[in-house]
Amino acid sequence: MSLIARLTERSWDPATSAAAAASATGPMDVFAGRQVMLHIFLVIVSVIFLLFFLTFIAHSQYPGFETLTGEPWKPLASTTQLWINTGVLAMASLMMHMGLTRARQGLTGQAVGFTMVAAFFTIQFVLAQLWLWRDLHGMGHTLVSNPSHSYFYLMTAVHVLHLVGGLVIMLGALAIIWRRAAVERLERSLKLCSTYWHYLLGLWLVLFVLLTRSPETYRTIAILCGLG
Repeated sequence: MSLIARLTERSWDPATSAAAAASATGPMDVFAGRQVMLHIFLVIVSVIFLLFFLTFIAHSQYPGFETLTGEPWKPLASTTQLWINTGVLAMASLMMHMGLTRARQGLTGQAVGFTMVAAFFTIQFVLAQLWLWRDLHGMGHTLVSNPSHSYFYLMTAVHVLHLVGGLVIMLGALAIIWRRAAVERLERSLKLCSTYWHYLLGLWLVLFVLLTRSPETYRTIAILCGLG
């Protein structure tokens, strides 16, 4: 509704009010509202992880803080498993994008299929993370063995929880759409899911880079942030 229409409408007229309410709650208005809510949620998540990053950098300057990479006995001396996990999550994000592309082309079956493949890769990423945590714990790198270990478990666990939450919402939305045959809703739902998955992939890449840096890099970042 344009600004002029809003200024000239007769809000006291029941018919006008009903028409305005109906137009304000159309499918695109609902989608726009959900998109805004998603963006606000992603901003909140970004702020939370930014606080994690800053406190991690600050603690890296304390005596006794051990980096996760470097010497052979460090927990992330080999980043092979992290690279594998990154590839799996990247495939999930790519499949989500392919699903959105097929939905825009009106290929509902293929769109749902690509989305289910994205869900499969997402589950594989979560299982791979659980496997990595189990291996590190078995090597003696526990949650309380060093502050760097605590941050690693904390930040990767929060990331996984956001993935699991998104997976549950996405599968629930697909089930509703599939049962009701609401094809027009599929593209809008997949657009939101695709944005969320791309964001979580980007967040994981930032985590990967942060957790595998050297003490010198942490020192430089701390100085730049005024934490050194």
